[in-house]
Amino acid sequence: MTTKIASGVVHTVPADLRKALLADQSALERWQDLTPLARNEWICWSITCKKSETRQDHIKRTVTELLEGKRRPCCWVGCMHRQKL
Repeated sequence: MTTKIASGVVHTVPADLRKALLADQSALERWQDLTPLARNEWICWSITCKKSETRQDHIKRTVTELLEGKRRPCCWVGCMHRQKL
């Protein structure tokens, strides 16, 4: 059985983030409770890293910070991929 993980408004959940969320049921529940815009911010914050080490750090921090109750990445200017409507 495949677990459906909600995506953002522009971005879909990448495989590495999906794996991290599936490894922690509590983090996954909190992820599913986020708005599509908030999920989009977390995804964009993770995938726009230039170095793979930084990306892996962002993936780990996403899980940790969700468990701490945060709903958006701290100090993130926002997704540059969204178009103004």
